[in-house]
Amino acid sequence: MIDKTHKPFLDILDQVWDKEITQPLKSKKIKTTNPYSGQSEMLTQEEHKLYTQVKQDEIDEKYDSMQKGLSKFSKMNPKAYMTLLD
Repeated sequence: MIDKTHKPFLDILDQVWDKEITQPLKSKKIKTTNPYSGQSEMLTQEEHKLYTQVKQDEIDEKYDSMQKGLSKFSKMNPKAYMTLLD
């Protein structure tokens, strides 16, 4: 059983933890660097997932899928598209 003197501290920790867990993933950014130019952009989780898929499709020579991903990415974040994929 937890001593009642520790309860307020645990409540504060719970509140901080809840805030961290419930923060939308879209607000967290991932620094992504173009391997050829060295230029970087900050991408949302969704953008980074799509970027990674485009690069994997390129490696796997799935060019139809890659083109669809490029098209979608260019509409989602044109600046990052120009920096990372153009």
